[in-house]
Amino acid sequence: MNPGNHEPPALVDTHAHLDAPRLRDDLPAVLERARTAGVRQIVAIGTTAEDSEAVTKIARDYAGVFAAVGIHPNDVFEATPEDWQRVLALLEEPNVVALGETGLDRYWDRTPFSQQQEWFERHLELGRESGLPLVIHCRDSQQDLIAQLTRFKGPVHGVLHSFTGSWEDAQAFLDLGLHLSFAGMVTFTNRTLDSLREVAARVPLDRLLVETDSPYLSPHPHRGATNEPARVTFTAERLAQLHTLSLAEFSQITTSNAQRVFKLPADQTL
Repeated sequence: MNPGNHEPPALVDTHAHLDAPRLRDDLPAVLERARTAGVRQIVAIGTTAEDSEAVTKIARDYAGVFAAVGIHPNDVFEATPEDWQRVLALLEEPNVVALGETGLDRYWDRTPFSQQQEWFERHLELGRESGLPLVIHCRDSQQDLIAQLTRFKGPVHGVLHSFTGSWEDAQAFLDLGLHLSFAGMVTFTNRTLDSLREVAARVPLDRLLVETDSPYLSPHPHRGATNEPARVTFTAERLAQLHTLSLAEFSQITTSNAQRVFKLPADQTL
């Protein structure tokens, strides 16, 4: 699955929903394809208490997989106090490296926005207490998110995942101390996404990460198909081109970034 004629890179997929049925039901093969493509480590993302427990078990069972635990803004409407306690209990697991997916979302209306803000604050406080980075979701709510992070008076450690905002948004998040991660949309052939590629090209290399958000957002030329961690190579190659780097150079930089942000041990690989 590695694009072009390059040697396999050494990449970290910083955002994959490995517990999703489309991946979980074929997980050994999914991880083997990732390893063959050059993916060395994966951060598996929880969105509910149940999902968080599932990705933590995957991280326990498979070398090179690490877990983020938390409640997604679109799922907090159904979350209970017991669910939060389940998330807190998972912090004792050695391969839990982040909190999330948390954040804000105005695109869907499943959860009242004030409740999303309350739970995002809860994750922020937990991040401060635990020292764990946050994996932050932001959809149609950039200004709300910037305002809440600014009120929090940081520092805020973590990543704005699958970034799709403007350069002004990017600057604000960078000023707040966050890293920015890009997914398959930077590879799509739509001219309307040229502005996103322009933003990606301007992000400082030491604050840049790459992800799949699998099983979603499969990159070109696999757009519309089920995404998986092996395909992070396509997104990485496009981002490398935008920064006028070789894939090997880009992989070395972003892997170092990911291992620093999530404190991933370099010797634990797929």
